[in-house]
Amino acid sequence: MRATEPRSDMDHWQERVDLAAAFRWTARLNMHEAVANHFSLAVNDGGTRFLINPDQMHFSRIRASDLLLLDANDPDTLKGPNAPDPTAWGLHGSLHRRCPHIRCAMHVHSIFATVLASLADSTLPPIDQNTATFFDRYVIDENFGGLAFEDEGERCARLLDDPKKKTLIMGNHGVLVTGGSVAETFNRLYYFERAAETCIRALQTGRPLRVIPDEIAERTARQIETYPGQAERHFAELKLILDAEGSDYAS
Repeated sequence: MRATEPRSDMDHWQERVDLAAAFRWTARLNMHEAVANHFSLAVNDGGTRFLINPDQMHFSRIRASDLLLLDANDPDTLKGPNAPDPTAWGLHGSLHRRCPHIRCAMHVHSIFATVLASLADSTLPPIDQNTATFFDRYVIDENFGGLAFEDEGERCARLLDDPKKKTLIMGNHGVLVTGGSVAETFNRLYYFERAAETCIRALQTGRPLRVIPDEIAERTARQIETYPGQAERHFAELKLILDAEGSDYAS
């Protein structure tokens, strides 16, 4: 059982709880980076009001009540006393202003995704089920322009206009995954890191890759996309583990 009941004084409680759980598990899987990186979740129909992590707070400590509620159309966001990290605002504010189809966005510098993003060719070849999941469903950013302040954040957001492309391999930077819910997006983040690890470790052998033909890779990706309830069940199990451990993420 969760440690606390839903708080009546805070809007979007269940969304807050889910996002907090995603932060905790990302830290547990060592996919975070110090007090950097950011996750956001749109909470209105237009996608412009969104939850995001507080400035410089470690993922392993974030609780549902800690999350900031921001308006992507508010130009004074960075002037307030409880302002988000400027790069979080630059990237996620741009995403939620420009791409209403993106409900949730998770950006990390996880190890294998970042190694892949650091290669001259950051293509993820379909060599197993996990890598095939992302076949023709990602964009590679070839034009890293420094920290994701507003201009850079807007440039990155433009790369995700196509709703089919839910993953941005950020060249020289890391990865950004998107989705329609926290569960879907976290599941995609988890499997992208696994896929990137498989790719990197296969390349390290120096032996030729056994690449799946495009037709089979596309079929596999569609099968995984329509697999019933996999992301939701995965995420529900993670929350149950946190609850059993007495975590305060839902407070």
